[in-house]
Amino acid sequence: MLNFLASLLQIESMITILIGMAAFATVLTVASPMFGSDQLKARMKSVGQERDKLRAAQRAHLVGNEARLRDKKQTDLASQLVEALNLKRVFEAEASRDLLRQAGLRSERHLVTFLAARFAVPLVLAVLVFVYSSTLYADKVAPPMRLAATGVGALFGYYLPSIFVKNMVSRRQESIKKAWSDALDLLLICVESGMAIEPAMQRVAREIGSASVPLAEELTLTVAELSYLQDRRKAYENLGKRTGLPTVRSVVTSLIQSERYGTPLGTALRVLAQENRDSRMSEAEKKAAALPPKLTVPMILFFLPVIFVIILGPSIIMVMKLE
Repeated sequence: MLNFLASLLQIESMITILIGMAAFATVLTVASPMFGSDQLKARMKSVGQERDKLRAAQRAHLVGNEARLRDKKQTDLASQLVEALNLKRVFEAEASRDLLRQAGLRSERHLVTFLAARFAVPLVLAVLVFVYSSTLYADKVAPPMRLAATGVGALFGYYLPSIFVKNMVSRRQESIKKAWSDALDLLLICVESGMAIEPAMQRVAREIGSASVPLAEELTLTVAELSYLQDRRKAYENLGKRTGLPTVRSVVTSLIQSERYGTPLGTALRVLAQENRDSRMSEAEKKAAALPPKLTVPMILFFLPVIFVIILGPSIIMVMKLE
């Protein structure tokens, strides 16, 4: 065993092991995209389903059948719980629906699951905290403290589903915000080349999908709404609500004004694109200006001790030898 360890500690063996690890990491890096799922294709499939729903809703409106506008009632436990306790009214279903749309969750099933989770998660966490504190810490924790811990668990469980969804919204908005400048430039090029707004958005959605899947999804859904909704202004407003970004809403306002008053869209898009570039530059400058204060503590903790050791180390060694 000792001979085996000694052979491993030799320089030749260590070099061979490091080369093998590097080769394995290289192969893993090259092969990882082959095993990844096509997120853009999956999201575009969900957008296609939304397009089919819009088409069915428009047909239902034309024939006067309002019942087709509703989704099919679900028979699972979550839907029964929501209907029995009237959770859509208790938790303000419209506000929850808008939040879920910003997170990319648009179906009625997602709303039902979210409302049921807001009701069930506090109860589950409260029961778990109470059982945990009453069994393992029954002798160490007083009953009032157990009740307080149970209340804290219930309060945390009440906000946990909203926190989870808001994190999804923030990641989605960050992805859209990063690719929005490029999408706006592409949209400007398409519009100035003579394309209408629907094919221009469709073309931009195809091109921008590699940079931001959520943005491509939202543009594709906007094109579908422009095709099937009677009020085109509603389709543009839905784009601003689903993204929740001020930069997108400003472009939406320009599109609405262009549709209503017939103003040149290319000029407005050019100004908005320049303003978007300027805002991104100002944000980058703010982050760069905030970098030195953030680096102060890491430098004190990690860099200065090393510098002191390097500078004072030889002097301390010489003093110790003289003694």
